Amino acid sequence: MHLRLSHLVGIAAVFSLVLTGWTTSAAKTIAAHSVASGARSHSAASSTTLPLPRKNGVTITVATVGNPDQVAMEKLAPKFTAETGINVNFVTLPEDQLRSKVTTDVATGAGKFDAVFIGTYDAPIWAKNKWAVPFTPLLNKLPASTQSAYNLSDIFPSIRGALSYNGTLYAVPFYGESSMLYYRKDLFQAAHLAMPMHPTWAQVAADAKKLNSGSMHGICLRGLPGWGQVLAPLDTVINTYGGRWYDTKWNAQLTSAPVKAAVNFYVNLVRNYGEPGASSSGFTECETDMATGKVAMWVDATVAAGFLEDPKQSLEVGKIGFAYAPVQKTPKGSRWLWSWALAVEGASKNKEAAAEFIAWATSRQYVNLVGTTNGWTTAPPGTRASTYKNPQYLKAASAFAGLVKTSILSANQHNATLLPVPYVGIQYVDIPEFEGLGTSVSNLISAAIAGNTSVDSALSQAQKLAQAAAVKGGYKK
Repeated sequence: MHLRLSHLVGIAAVFSLVLTGWTTSAAKTIAAHSVASGARSHSAASSTTLPLPRKNGVTITVATVGNPDQVAMEKLAPKFTAETGINVNFVTLPEDQLRSKVTTDVATGAGKFDAVFIGTYDAPIWAKNKWAVPFTPLLNKLPASTQSAYNLSDIFPSIRGALSYNGTLYAVPFYGESSMLYYRKDLFQAAHLAMPMHPTWAQVAADAKKLNSGSMHGICLRGLPGWGQVLAPLDTVINTYGGRWYDTKWNAQLTSAPVKAAVNFYVNLVRNYGEPGASSSGFTECETDMATGKVAMWVDATVAAGFLEDPKQSLEVGKIGFAYAPVQKTPKGSRWLWSWALAVEGASKNKEAAAEFIAWATSRQYVNLVGTTNGWTTAPPGTRASTYKNPQYLKAASAFAGLVKTSILSANQHNATLLPVPYVGIQYVDIPEFEGLGTSVSNLISAAIAGNTSVDSALSQAQKLAQAAAVKGGYKK
């Protein structure tokens, strides 16, 4: 899964771009920069430049989301155009619209998009439906110097695996993330509390109770409807409590004792000690609260760590501590795995140029470009081993880099539950039906957080929806 404030006055506007706080559809064309004619020399050893061949006059369209990392990429894209002669048109869409528009584009063969941002949930589904094409063959068409400098094996295996289908890589990560706990060190010290590196949810709840006051909320947790909003952290709680969505025969398990215990815990925690209006709070709102000193703890995406330590974007730099995502009964599935990744769209008429842009935007050299341009704490995290060997990045991110890396590498979407399951996924179920099912269930959970229904009632309805989805999808025989 995602604050980026230049100054306090701009915090709300900038945060509205984060994760699922999407922008309305917009398009901007980046014109080609003037370059000298004739041959240009490229150095594979250049720290911020990936050697790429020129394709003068080609224009590609990239379907993107409005997260700050993607916004930063748009601002740096003229460097790609100057290097390659390829113009880039960005179309920024809400996540749900992006999926529907791109799938329609592929189905009709229109080819309006060339490269598209997708997530780990999408990649296998898009591959199976031929909405995206394999990336490695396109990478192999680039010069040997480009392939060597790109170094595909540098990408974390857990992220590569999550973006593959039947052993074939269909998308490459722009940034990767797991989940972790953020807490205010100064508040814990003042209250004589200690946060272990591996806390339990019971410890988190006890600390939230002690730190909750009129001016400071004990914890911020997502309550906003959406399978990528409230269900992301909630599903990790369900996993670590020993729960699951389905048993091995695709019988829904949302009214089982572990799931009931987990959901009651989550709802009560955020209702009693969480942020006001929690049913309307997602990643964006909680990140804002953490960056402006309104909450004592927050459990969410690791991608936020660098920005919370960036003085241009956070008011609490140096006050925030980092710990692994909380566990309860089992560590399995207690931390999620996600990546926003770039894929070449199946109907693209400029596949090779799109692959060239994707290689640029997901390269080690691009990470270095962001670090040297915008600050190393804002460099795209969680994708490459080389990032976590870079002395400049490690110096800037020393407080959290190792924790983030370990969380990502240890997140196992194939073994994320205490009891066996027929699906893959930590914070989602890897079936096409989950997009609709997860959205419906998230609305029920959000209503319980708002106090408009009971947890038992919400889960009773969720159980019926989950069972119907398994039957309709042909999984339940």
